[in-house]
Amino acid sequence: MEVAYRLYGEAPKDDSVRTVTFGPHTHDRLTDWFAKKKRARQEWGTAWVDSEHVWTHENGEPLHPDWISRRLKRLVELSGLPPVRLHDLRHISASLSLLQGHDIKVVQERLGHASRQLTSDTYTSVLPELARREVEALEAAVPRAVPFTVSKPLPHRSSHFSNGLTVLYAFASRTRDDTWTISLKAGSGERPLGTIKTAVGDQKKAGRAAVFWVQNHCKEADLRVMAVDVGTEQIPMSGKRQHPLVRFVIDSEPEGSLTGWNPAPDDPPAQVADGND
Repeated sequence: MEVAYRLYGEAPKDDSVRTVTFGPHTHDRLTDWFAKKKRARQEWGTAWVDSEHVWTHENGEPLHPDWISRRLKRLVELSGLPPVRLHDLRHISASLSLLQGHDIKVVQERLGHASRQLTSDTYTSVLPELARREVEALEAAVPRAVPFTVSKPLPHRSSHFSNGLTVLYAFASRTRDDTWTISLKAGSGERPLGTIKTAVGDQKKAGRAAVFWVQNHCKEADLRVMAVDVGTEQIPMSGKRQHPLVRFVIDSEPEGSLTGWNPAPDDPPAQVADGND
């Protein structure tokens, strides 16, 4: 509580205490910060203010909320970004988490909302996008048959799954007569593992053809498609130039005799942004 710029702290209620989970990057930054505070405590000696706060001034005094807000405002101005308040970062974090497909119950717990309904009501603007992605995921998971011809069959035996998993990408190009050439690769710079052609009217149907092709092959090869991520970027009529269409996560069955395709698992996802055949 703040009165005339002076803070009066009190212990939080038991039901408002939450565990905050950090990623590796945040953990490293916090470790560095605590080491810096330890050195500062030694340098200041008896003048050090032991406030038990994580974020403090160089002498250990806690940061005033108003100081933090003014500092953030100045940093935003210097960055050239649109104006954003400190509390807005909480909403941005929750929105991004929901758009990444995280369960709304997880977001509710992190925000400390009393109910799932409160979280849902607060972030109604995000829900239509979530609904659209869910429908697309369902369509991809249960694809309707789309006719295609196999130009290069996928191999039934090869190697190098990483911990039983591999990530493969369907790259596609289209011509003006809506003929699609779809190649399954381990990365943008890799040779095609297999290729199909299909004459369909739109990109969604081309994506279904790729999913149907890969899922059928995995069923025959005793492999499992664990995840399907259909791209949303529109593929232009660009001749032989290929663009990422669908991303597959494939699991090798431990009891099977096959070890799977050769995936080059160390390929960074960023290389897939502009694939060339």
